[in-house]
Amino acid sequence: MKAKKVLFINQEITPYVPESELSILGRQVPQLVQEKGYEIRTFMPKWGTINERRGQLHEVIRLSRMMLIIDDTDHPLIIKVASIPQTRIQVYFIDNDDYFTKRQMEVDEQGEEYPDNGERAVFFARGVLETVKKLRWAPDIIHCQGWMSGVIPLYIKTAYHDEPSFANTKVITSLFSKELHNDFGENFKKCVEYREATLDLLEKYNEKFGFIELGKLAIDYSDGIINAGNEVNPELLKYASDKNLPIMPFKDGLTGDDYSDFYDIIYGNE
Repeated sequence: MKAKKVLFINQEITPYVPESELSILGRQVPQLVQEKGYEIRTFMPKWGTINERRGQLHEVIRLSRMMLIIDDTDHPLIIKVASIPQTRIQVYFIDNDDYFTKRQMEVDEQGEEYPDNGERAVFFARGVLETVKKLRWAPDIIHCQGWMSGVIPLYIKTAYHDEPSFANTKVITSLFSKELHNDFGENFKKCVEYREATLDLLEKYNEKFGFIELGKLAIDYSDGIINAGNEVNPELLKYASDKNLPIMPFKDGLTGDDYSDFYDIIYGNE
């Protein structure tokens, strides 16, 4: 069986943020896959550093204004959209004043990591999945790129597994070299808890829940892993290998055929 629809959940996409290993692949991979004939949807956070006028972002009223409860607090979800110049790729942006609009990316103006980065990732994950439901679009593959999407695999296999949009979805996680250095704070696990994504599922992970633990969580609930960086953390690569998951090895210049073949392996692995 071949996958036909791919949902990309990206942390960074150029030209909306500066070029990096993450942002370049955030743009290139969806384009390569689209050119292979797949129907795609692409999401990323609306980081506060993004120039909305230059990027021609506009709010999608029919998808916005839902309230998401994170750690017992209501947070309004704002959805914006734009098209990447000279491509046929439309990007949906997850926005919220507290988590994104008034902030930079993972670090503040002094270069310090935001203490609630984990909470921001939870809001992003929930926002993406709720929006896809509203779009009434059922992806065959969800391809996660970047730590901001690290909670997605857990949610797909637990909290959202009965949703028609995700009932037959397979999840692929790309691992990158970029890492965070601080943990996500004492309330992170409580923030993650939602429906069947219960606290007992998180007991196996360290109480100091940081980048490595988030990577392990993503791997545990993914159907396939892509080594997408020159210097991906070896602990995470070994963790994925020990689970006997299909892994696409790192190489420069991956093609649309490479991704298409890997998608077929994962989606056909029923």
